[in-house]
Amino acid sequence: MSELKTPWMEHYGDVRFHLEYPKTTMAQQVLKTASENPDKIAIAYMGKNIKYSELASRIQSTAKAFVAMGIQPDEMVTICLPNCPQAVYAMYALNLIGAIASMIHPLSSEGEITQYLDQVSSRVAITLDLFKYKFDEVVKRHPLEHLIICSAVDELNPVTKVGYTALMTVKKKTVHLDKNDSVVLTWKDFSKGANTVESFKKSEKTAFDTAIILFSGGTTGTTKGIMLSSYNFNALAYQTLEMAHDVDFSMIKVLAAMPIFHGFGLGICIHTFLAIGGTSILVPRFNVKSYAGLIKKKKPNYIAGVPTLYEALIRTNYLDGVDLSFLKGVFSGGDSLPIELKKRFDAYLEEHGSKVHVREGYGTTECVTASCLTPYCEEREGSIGLPFPDTYYKICKPGTTEECPYGEEGEICLTGPSLMLGYLNNPEETSQTLRLHEDGATWLHTGDLGTMDKDGFIYFKQRLKRMIITSGYNVYPSQLENIIDAHPAVHMSCVIGVKDSYKMQKIKAFVVLKNGYVASEDIRQQLYEYCKKNIAKYAMPYEIEFRDSLPKTLVGKIAYTVLEKETEEKEKMKEELKNQNQEK
Repeated sequence: MSELKTPWMEHYGDVRFHLEYPKTTMAQQVLKTASENPDKIAIAYMGKNIKYSELASRIQSTAKAFVAMGIQPDEMVTICLPNCPQAVYAMYALNLIGAIASMIHPLSSEGEITQYLDQVSSRVAITLDLFKYKFDEVVKRHPLEHLIICSAVDELNPVTKVGYTALMTVKKKTVHLDKNDSVVLTWKDFSKGANTVESFKKSEKTAFDTAIILFSGGTTGTTKGIMLSSYNFNALAYQTLEMAHDVDFSMIKVLAAMPIFHGFGLGICIHTFLAIGGTSILVPRFNVKSYAGLIKKKKPNYIAGVPTLYEALIRTNYLDGVDLSFLKGVFSGGDSLPIELKKRFDAYLEEHGSKVHVREGYGTTECVTASCLTPYCEEREGSIGLPFPDTYYKICKPGTTEECPYGEEGEICLTGPSLMLGYLNNPEETSQTLRLHEDGATWLHTGDLGTMDKDGFIYFKQRLKRMIITSGYNVYPSQLENIIDAHPAVHMSCVIGVKDSYKMQKIKAFVVLKNGYVASEDIRQQLYEYCKKNIAKYAMPYEIEFRDSLPKTLVGKIAYTVLEKETEEKEKMKEELKNQNQEK
């Protein structure tokens, strides 16, 4: 295995490179923390504070409710929820009884939700009442035995509950459930099942068994279920604590805007803080005004987000004049942080009285989330930092296990305690991604290009695999093209990412229609409506451009790089014209 260089260690000062990690399950770790800190606030949610004692009680009662429902060890239950207490209770409760939580995005399309359910063979799913309409379609393709419906009002304090209910009524978003529907069960009725179970058998699952399924595109861009263990998450928690440097996590709060179905949100913003005794302030939906309001009111010590979040904060005036000296850490991940945006946000923090700078991290869902971070004591422009404790990086020549010299560009590979168990039911792609090297260790081949300098600092360059990141979410063009090509009017399509100052990338689709169809605004609107039903909201094309043909490579493949270059030039021209008009 690659040895850490002495200068690398010197950069960290007193940060330890080797740690001991708990060999408990995720739920056991959180319950242990709860027993030691019963009166501390574990979760803050829309005006309600939930102590660790209550968190432990709700996890255990939810576990009993799942047992009453007949959920078995190793069974996979789908959780399709935003950041809300029910999602936390359910995820840890399933872990406690030895079942597996499959976490999916509630904004996923009906087709995507069906695909996720099929992959894990879920017979039970949990979602929010506002998303029930999606499951009305989903169950026609993937029948469920039980669909548990949660409501945001279930976990609100009385005052907030009244206001929220009134707002939903005005907006006509109140959902009325059919009492005769034998599949649908409210969270309240589901929870009553706990009363029928006095106790349940302790799970025989170990820390090294599959605990969570998160979804990603893998190396080919095809959706894969990533199997992650409790040990992966617990190791990440202790690594994060060490990398934070000289901070008592039991005394600090994090603003958890990154979603629970995302490795960053679940691994860092929720499990790390609950495993160690901090407070996680759940943000169910990001809105820059409410987010800024929470910063002012709750004074979180840590904020973590994607570059889009920091761009939004700079652009708004909601934090004008606010003292941010309470911030002890600001982390960016989920996408490459542009150097200029980092400089601007660092200046923004300084203007608001904060002594910290943005610390950029890097990782993949295949290792839960971050595995590399800018150290607290040194920044190098363009670098994503140094590896976490017990985590090693090497740069290999693409397609090989041969290590590159310092400074030479190659594929970023890593190994450490947060490495996934593999892709669910997909040994072929698992073997492509997790490879045994000559040093005897199993390394994750990330599909990303980068370099390493002589001191061990890592520099991300670009992606080997074709992937778009928009607002921190991974979007795989091949998936969107398959969906668009299935429309009866479409002959072929090509999807590209277009630079965007806010989202970092926005999505554009080029479409060639079949013979007999004429490009028109009516056809375009039909395609937009079709996409809305089959593509997640965050992955929707902002523009559909009709073409008579698409450029091809010498071997007959669609030359998407040509379209990217053409679009980039057009966007530059638009920007130049805009600037000229403003000057006039």
